[in-house]
Amino acid sequence: MTYALPRLREEIAYIAYHFHWQREEILDLTHGERQEWVTEIARINTRVNEGG
Repeated sequence: MTYALPRLREEIAYIAYHFHWQREEILDLTHGERQEWVTEIARINTRVNEGG
């Protein structure tokens, strides 16, 4: 099973934008680790946007 390149780019951009990590650092993460970081960033954004 291959990982969809558009989705990979989206994850890289999202993490890099919010955490300022380099592309290589993000690519060193496993798919599961990247997804965990994306989920956590989304939680942080939700909390901030809701004023909490």
